[in-house]
Amino acid sequence: MNNLINLLNKYPQYLEKRTYKPQETIFFENDTCISVGIVKSGEISIKSYFANGKEVTYNVLEEGQMFGNNLVFSSTPRYRGDVISQKQSEIWFINRENLLKLLKQDDELLVLYLTQQSDFSKNLNFKIKLLTISSAEDRLAYYLTFNKGKITCKSITKLANELYLTRESLSRTITKMVKEKKITQVSKTLKLVV
Repeated sequence: MNNLINLLNKYPQYLEKRTYKPQETIFFENDTCISVGIVKSGEISIKSYFANGKEVTYNVLEEGQMFGNNLVFSSTPRYRGDVISQKQSEIWFINRENLLKLLKQDDELLVLYLTQQSDFSKNLNFKIKLLTISSAEDRLAYYLTFNKGKITCKSITKLANELYLTRESLSRTITKMVKEKKITQVSKTLKLVV
């Protein structure tokens, strides 16, 4: 991912650089997307809020990752959630016209851009499949299988968000699966028992 940042350093004339404070909203849901954002440093999330007070995080992006890349060429280029800086963040923006110029003149950038687009699509397909699994136990098992049977869980809340489960539901599921010897838990590492 840092390759993208290193490559873009060669083209400062095409970049608009902005910094954001923690919890600062960069874009609101339904704002028009006119540029691609690259996280130079920090962390951003894309989330929606519902009338019942529920918050859903669609994506968390870190250094070198892009957002807006799936919207900027869309026939309806509107953000589907709020884009929020989670930490002190620096974001580089490239508008659509400048992005097209760069992609035409730099093959290496074109390949990196297409790679990120492909990875985004794969990740989206994974999330869709994950959401089709109704049971918390099956969802955790699928997630572990996808990650070669083992994950390090630094935060139950973060893992619960990735699985689209409540923290409480995930904690109960982990306890139950450990008791039934379907997974092992050593410190912060969860491992699928095969």
